[in-house]
Amino acid sequence: MNIHSQRADASPAVPSAPSLPMNAVWRTIRGYILWSYERGTIHYDIMVTLILVFVLFSPYWINFNDKPVEHNPHPTGVEVVPDRQGGFIYQIEGAAVTATQPSEIQDQLRQIIEPISGAVSVTKYEAIRDSKGRVDHYKVWAQKE
Repeated sequence: MNIHSQRADASPAVPSAPSLPMNAVWRTIRGYILWSYERGTIHYDIMVTLILVFVLFSPYWINFNDKPVEHNPHPTGVEVVPDRQGGFIYQIEGAAVTATQPSEIQDQLRQIIEPISGAVSVTKYEAIRDSKGRVDHYKVWAQKE
């Protein structure tokens, strides 16, 4: 018994479709990772677009836990208003000051203002009173040292 083997042709069931070899795909991916494309090419534009999309939209999808730290330098309300000479007038609640002597009052006012503005010297202050005669708030003019 002689069996003659003939060469069998294997033909794909689907007619030849254009396919991209895997080597070319890996070369493209490696080019993106190593940033080897020149400016002005489509691949360079795609890389830049992907980076911009990540930078602009990632805070919506990723929780970076980067909330600002609340910093309240003094537990009282201090309002800062500009004056006509280019300086500032600080309005401080009357309840924040417990001293009775003018020098002690001035020192306490300075201690309240310094965490906000840095080192200052109080040039003048005025106690604003309510209808019952109690100090409602202080107006303080201070100068940076």
